[in-house]
Amino acid sequence: MKYYPAFLDLKNKKAVVIGGGSVAERKVRFLVNSGASVKLISPEITAYLRKLSKKGGLHYVERKYRKGDLNGAFIVIAATSSAALNSKIAREAENLVNVINAPSEGNFIVPSVVRRGSLNIAISTEGVSPAVSKEIRKELERFYDREFEGFLKFAEMIRLKAMKGIKNDKKRAQFLKSLASEQLFHTLRKSGLDAVRTHVSKALEKISQTN
Repeated sequence: MKYYPAFLDLKNKKAVVIGGGSVAERKVRFLVNSGASVKLISPEITAYLRKLSKKGGLHYVERKYRKGDLNGAFIVIAATSSAALNSKIAREAENLVNVINAPSEGNFIVPSVVRRGSLNIAISTEGVSPAVSKEIRKELERFYDREFEGFLKFAEMIRLKAMKGIKNDKKRAQFLKSLASEQLFHTLRKSGLDAVRTHVSKALEKISQTN
């Protein structure tokens, strides 16, 4: 099956997760972090999920799945230990549904993801080998380490300064392009974020003075 890659805006969208084990926990974490309004249905749940429920991070329904539980759901995760129940949930879902033990029964799969602040890198082998996706993710996590999270925050700030401070369109475009240069990434990996801040700030000051 060929999948269409996309990033979804789940802010305040209704998400229903059926199941309360470790896999369901991972799915809930991702959905909550994405801003979804999560409803969790399962007779039993992990300690983390129970804690999150008590804090108001999700709506927990302590019982087995029932027909009608998916009404109004934008996205559904079938994460129970029963293949038959997961299949039933997939058939009853009206919109997006992911089935953990049988991806082909749903209509989307969840990629392996590297997250560094605003940077999100999704890796998928279209279900051929989740293990390969996981190893590639580990490689990318090493290559794009935590420094990139701070770098993106700095890049956002310095871009705003450049838009105001550099009047010449050509010079502004060249400066903004330099923020994504191989040389700058090399400096970030070799010398750290402080070195990048110093280099870029000096460059911006110099260009702004010659407008």
